[in-house]
Amino acid sequence: MNPLFEQLFTKNQGSKIFLSFTDLNKTLTYDKFLNEIKCTANCLKKFGLEKGDCLVLQIEKSHHVFTIYGACVQLGIIFIPLNTDYTGIEVKYFLNDSECKIFITTTKMLKELDSLERQRSFNIETIDADYKGSFFSNFNENEPLEFIEGLDEDDTAAILYTSGTTGQSKGAMLSQKNLLSNALTLSKAWEFTPSDILLHALPIYHTHGLFVATNIALVSGSQIRFLKKFDVDDIILNLTSTTVMMGVPTFYTRLLANIKFNKEITKNIRLFISGSAPLLTETHKEFENRTGHKILERYGMTETNMITSNPYIGERKAGTVGIVLEDVEIRIADLEIEDEFKKNGDIGVVEVKGPNVFKGYWKKPEKTKCEFRDDGYFITGDMGFLDQDNYLTIVGRNKDLIITGGLNVYPKEIETVIDRDNNVEESAVVGVSHPDFGEGILAIIVKKKGHSINIDILNETLRKNLAAFKLPKKIHVIKELPRNSMGKVQKNVLRDIYRDEFSDTNK
Repeated sequence: MNPLFEQLFTKNQGSKIFLSFTDLNKTLTYDKFLNEIKCTANCLKKFGLEKGDCLVLQIEKSHHVFTIYGACVQLGIIFIPLNTDYTGIEVKYFLNDSECKIFITTTKMLKELDSLERQRSFNIETIDADYKGSFFSNFNENEPLEFIEGLDEDDTAAILYTSGTTGQSKGAMLSQKNLLSNALTLSKAWEFTPSDILLHALPIYHTHGLFVATNIALVSGSQIRFLKKFDVDDIILNLTSTTVMMGVPTFYTRLLANIKFNKEITKNIRLFISGSAPLLTETHKEFENRTGHKILERYGMTETNMITSNPYIGERKAGTVGIVLEDVEIRIADLEIEDEFKKNGDIGVVEVKGPNVFKGYWKKPEKTKCEFRDDGYFITGDMGFLDQDNYLTIVGRNKDLIITGGLNVYPKEIETVIDRDNNVEESAVVGVSHPDFGEGILAIIVKKKGHSINIDILNETLRKNLAAFKLPKKIHVIKELPRNSMGKVQKNVLRDIYRDEFSDTNK
């Protein structure tokens, strides 16, 4: 048995279109997609990969991500996609931590890694645009591998790296059961059918674009309209011939800012879904006024897949992330008193349990143990409350996580780079409200006495060490950071002081 492969990649076969590419004016049927997966599996076998090996992937958005993902599931290889913005320095950590057998990346990243270190314990193959790269020298579309590795539902299918408050990323191990149960539950909850056409402009290196959007399309036999990136004009052009769109709040604010976006363009869409970051109530209401559609907001995490969703049929409450999904349990726990739980209306820490919740953190058993209660509930770190109808509202985060444009960023990682500057005494990084990205990253710096800080040089250092989405949008130099009586920096005070920093959409 290989439940995930059977349900995702062999359930729907034939000449029905799975992927349509607007930029290439071509399509890929389910049959051709499955054949390419099996040929890719044969290719991975030639590289010597076996069940339980780790494969790390960092390439530009293309259908090759899907076929490599499928081939990994077929062979029981652990699939590890990386954000394409990660620098060579960041990538080195993931490669070493994962103990990967192979890294598939672009020629550009290969050169960057070679400039840092040539000795390595893993193989590197490249995939560039238009079937170029060393990977394809071992790929033959006439050599499909029919063998399917037998796997249990608790076997690890993928690892997604998520940032940590210490600045060190953790690998969340997702099992076959985690991925499959969530895909089946969401497909049912959102009433996906083979007649749906999903407009896909999301990245495919994290939960939203890959394990939510793609897996749902696969289990339901839907078609994916594949866009390489989010572009307002491309979205508007394709909305009239699709039925579902998934996006982050930034997608919807940018659509609303375009005068071409109107009710007529959205008349064929049956469902707009938003996630990965909080959707402002104002955006929800403006979108409904403009189009007549109520955006369906849902809530999830890398470690848990999706947890709650506003209903497809029923009230979609603006400002909430809906009700708990089928087979999933949530509760609101007291932040300070163990085994004390909040009644509806009271704020506490959101805890979750179910087949969607990850196995644990890769090579971090102690960290895993700390994040779970003895009865199996995972502590999300998000603060929220349930209303009288059991709709969940997220009000903040216990940890310092910043969500910008739907991507998670922890301040410590940025602060570590800033603090290496010899002119910097200390720094604090916070996220404050941003009309486009949800939260904008702001760095507050105290310089050493007698020193001066060159912001341009500091920004260049940050660009070399961090992915673009982690870069502060603004840097302020101040005399001292606010502290409490225990000497701890009061980031809540900084967030309050700079809360209007990005209030102007042009900033």
